Amino acid sequence: MKTNTTTRRSLSNVIATGALILIAATGFAQQKNTKGSEAIRPYHISVSEEAITDLRNRVNATRWPAQETVTDQSQGVKLAQIQGLVKYWGTDYD
Repeated sequence: MKTNTTTRRSLSNVIATGALILIAATGFAQQKNTKGSEAIRPYHISVSEEAITDLRNRVNATRWPAQETVTDQSQGVKLAQIQGLVKYWGTDYD
């Protein structure tokens, strides 16, 4: 019986310690300076034309599954819809 009590006490200590760590971590995770934090900031990225061409080639080389056998969304996004999106990504997206 002593082992059972020791195990329960150890378990409760671990849970209490974990709870304290989570409470302390939430305080550190909160943003200290909220002024202007919702403002949209520009993001710039430089990607070589070679990398973009390679990506477009891979997108355009997509191997498509057979058309869905049902008329609802139970098999996921409709094939025609995703093909239209991928065509846009592979040709027109900038």
